[in-house]
Amino acid sequence: MPSPSRPTTLTATYTSPLTTQTFLHHLPSPTTTSLAQKTAYLSHLRQRMTQLQEHVNILLTAKMEEDKALAAKVGVDGQVDEKKEEDL
Repeated sequence: MPSPSRPTTLTATYTSPLTTQTFLHHLPSPTTTSLAQKTAYLSHLRQRMTQLQEHVNILLTAKMEEDKALAAKVGVDGQVDEKKEEDL
């Protein structure tokens, strides 16, 4: 658990050959080391992790859709005749 005076940032970075995307979520530091503060901090951390996961999933879904659209375009334009390939 971080010290009460030091803020915490939850960070995830997605890197691909074409882009890099960083996700940041700031967490409030607990003001005391009481059990209630620790519990609240962990609860907030869990909420932020869920939000972070949702943001990453949105990005990855968009990237998958882009890849599928590109593959469909290439498949139509650069389609290989499988029957002809088998004959070779």
